[in-house]
Amino acid sequence: MIEGVMMRHKDTYAVAVRKPDGEIEVETEEFEGVLHHNKIKTVPFIRGVFNFLDSLILGMKTLTFSSTFYIEEEEKETKTDKLFEKLFKDKAQNVLMGITMAISIIMAVAIFMVLPYFLSSLFEKYVRNDSLLAILEGVIRIMIFIVYIVAISAMKDIRRVYQYHGAEHKCINCIEKGRPLTVKNVMRSSKQHKRCGTSFMLFVMVVSIVLFFFIRVDQPALRVLLRILLIPVIAGISYEIIRLAGKSDNILVQIISAPGMWLQRLTTKEPDESMVEVAIASVEAVFDWKAYLKDTFGYEVDDSWMDDSKAQTGEE
Repeated sequence: MIEGVMMRHKDTYAVAVRKPDGEIEVETEEFEGVLHHNKIKTVPFIRGVFNFLDSLILGMKTLTFSSTFYIEEEEKETKTDKLFEKLFKDKAQNVLMGITMAISIIMAVAIFMVLPYFLSSLFEKYVRNDSLLAILEGVIRIMIFIVYIVAISAMKDIRRVYQYHGAEHKCINCIEKGRPLTVKNVMRSSKQHKRCGTSFMLFVMVVSIVLFFFIRVDQPALRVLLRILLIPVIAGISYEIIRLAGKSDNILVQIISAPGMWLQRLTTKEPDESMVEVAIASVEAVFDWKAYLKDTFGYEVDDSWMDDSKAQTGEE
């Protein structure tokens, strides 16, 4: 988020944003998502597709919320804004968000799925082996993804987003390690997490290499269409892999997760304490971490202990 963190627990999500005046604004709402409570969302490999769509919708919604605190007051309403309000009235913002999300998906598919195919096809004159071409396409896809991440990380605003991303991971790791959720404990926790969206995207790239290696067609137009049609399949498989990675610590899972954890060094940065405070506010709005520590690790964290901890770290 822009100067903020979103946390989701079951059907509830919270967005905590550090406003320009320094205060933390927290919004908590229910989120049902696509096909809410439908049994199909529990079917392995299919559930990943719907979870991916839910993440896109919720991400766009919370990003819009966080951005409202940083829109210049003097910014005038554009002709497009007036047209959408006239046509769609109170649903204008939702329609605009939907259009924005659709354009984003189209661009992502074009850049990360279709473009690598066309670039790899330039080597057909030199590489006669179809298997090598499939691998080359996958390598190009991963390179484009990494270059994209590195390029946007040079932007000041994105770097701050990456810092808040780090704060989000640190909070989750802090709780999962059985530590009370204080600024001090969060700051010394890891900023990398196996269930991160960055790791998911890398799994998408790797899974696409495997699928396109074995599933082939001859006509170029059908090859492009195939890459688009297989996106839900790729997302479903990648989701199951990242679920497994988040639940297991065996050596095979660690090997599979290693590239994603490495890539998170680019998409997460060390946050400062004020960012961690925002992340903690987001967690506490949707999750009773004290009850979790009691149920999982068998000890209670009372308010007096928390007060002493805050005094030691200088928290108010």
